[in-house]
Amino acid sequence: MTTTDVTLSESAAQRIRAIGQAEGRDVMLRVAVEGGGCSGFQYQFDLVDEVQDDDLRVERNGVAALVDTVSLPFLKGSEIDFVDELAGAEFRVRNPNAKSSCGCGVSFSI
Repeated sequence: MTTTDVTLSESAAQRIRAIGQAEGRDVMLRVAVEGGGCSGFQYQFDLVDEVQDDDLRVERNGVAALVDTVSLPFLKGSEIDFVDELAGAEFRVRNPNAKSSCGCGVSFSI
């Protein structure tokens, strides 16, 4: 199943593709929301090669990110992005539902 509730940026799609090419296999980025972190919820990122039954696909340019149905309400309207800055390179979620987040950007509150 594909969703348009969450989008994948061009830079995130390019990075997922580059990781897959480096590993010699197709990979997908799984994004989940879990309880915890210093702000109440935290994002979990994993590279996978299999789709689970409850996964929703977010596609761009032939690559995909996966979001489970439990995490989707927390991510509605969000963009999955990849940034490469002086401080480091990482996947990030630009989430309009987050009322606050911690300095690391991995945990948030609603």
